[in-house]
Amino acid sequence: MILNQAGTRRFKAYTSKHLDELLLRAGLDETQRLKVRAVATVLPFRTNAYVVDELIDWSAAPDDPVYRLVFPQADMLPSPDVDRLADLLKAEAPNAEIQAEANRVRMKLNPHPAGQLSLNVPRIGKEPVPGMQHKYPETVLFFPKQGQTCHAYCTYCFRWAQFVGDADLKFASDDVEQLVAYLGEHPEVTSVLLTGGDPMIMGEPVLRRYVEPLLEVEQLESIRIGTKSLAYWPQRFTTDPDADDTLRLFERVVAAGKNLAFMSHFSHPRELESPLVSQAVSRILASGATIRTQAPLIRSINDDPEVWSSMWRQQLGMGMIPYYMFVERDTGPQDYFAVPLARAYEVFRDAYASVSGLCRTVRGPSMSATPGKVCVDGVTEIAGQKVFVLHLIQSRDPSLVGRPFFARYDPQAAWLSDLRPAFADRFPWEAAAQEALLSA
Repeated sequence: MILNQAGTRRFKAYTSKHLDELLLRAGLDETQRLKVRAVATVLPFRTNAYVVDELIDWSAAPDDPVYRLVFPQADMLPSPDVDRLADLLKAEAPNAEIQAEANRVRMKLNPHPAGQLSLNVPRIGKEPVPGMQHKYPETVLFFPKQGQTCHAYCTYCFRWAQFVGDADLKFASDDVEQLVAYLGEHPEVTSVLLTGGDPMIMGEPVLRRYVEPLLEVEQLESIRIGTKSLAYWPQRFTTDPDADDTLRLFERVVAAGKNLAFMSHFSHPRELESPLVSQAVSRILASGATIRTQAPLIRSINDDPEVWSSMWRQQLGMGMIPYYMFVERDTGPQDYFAVPLARAYEVFRDAYASVSGLCRTVRGPSMSATPGKVCVDGVTEIAGQKVFVLHLIQSRDPSLVGRPFFARYDPQAAWLSDLRPAFADRFPWEAAAQEALLSA
């Protein structure tokens, strides 16, 4: 392992070319490794030395939750698809043939959920603006070109399509001037979320090029950075060569009167255990930034109330703000990782009930669906009918935010599209769309 001048390890990535060697450490036989490699032709694989050496308990692999968090599983995809790809790999078929089959499988996995390619596209005049999404009136998402990878990829990632090398599936832009121009035409936007991928994969000079112009936009109240770096490479804020410069950039954002919010993903308590994480969190908070934590509820990784309550308590003790428990989105290997909504609510409720009020800043379980962020508030019986109680935390239509609505109870439902309205013919957003159509 290469060391820098401070004696700490430099970042070392592992990709699919290292996969077979790493799988041997998990005790997988040749047939099992071949099937995992087949899955990795469809869904991206990337990890790093910190995750491999510090976070994974190899004595418990392949059942270790952090191993499952970053390593593909042979049964993540339908077995006929896996078998076809495994046969091609075993026969050493031409790469073009393997990729064609992998692409065929990908197209069945809903690579862009929640209307990303149609409903969220911003425009200047009639021209679409690449590398941006404008889902809610006050919030714009921006995908910096150099930030469209991560220190490691999560197996459940709903943005997996960003990482498979297909330009038609990727959001990215390096035109921050176009972003500023768009904000100028939309004074209702008060928050910009830099996302990816992971913007913190970028070095400070590149990150600064995207952030500095936003400091001059008066209407902006907050700049958010969606990142998994605290879990997967905390050295980014401690011993990386540009760590200090990055923290000084954060200080400049705060000094400019903008709230700088780290939207930090932690999927399991083990990601919080390293002293490097505590050090990184302390340094970020000292810059004046806030850190809000979030992650989806994932079967076989964190589908246990104790996992979540432990995470929230640890995060609170470190000065972070528990923010969201998400529901696994309807993309990629959702069928493999999804937890039914009824069980998701139970996990959230039991975890929420076992923490102090200071941890109860967290919201969930929440689905980032086409109409907005739909929260499952509970299960109850009304007029003899068992129902889910839900509300929209955020919505394309702000008039719908906070209004409770009901869906028929379905113990197998895992996503909004699995639900049917209760006590109404339509869900609120469907009724609103119908009213708009009739009044047009």
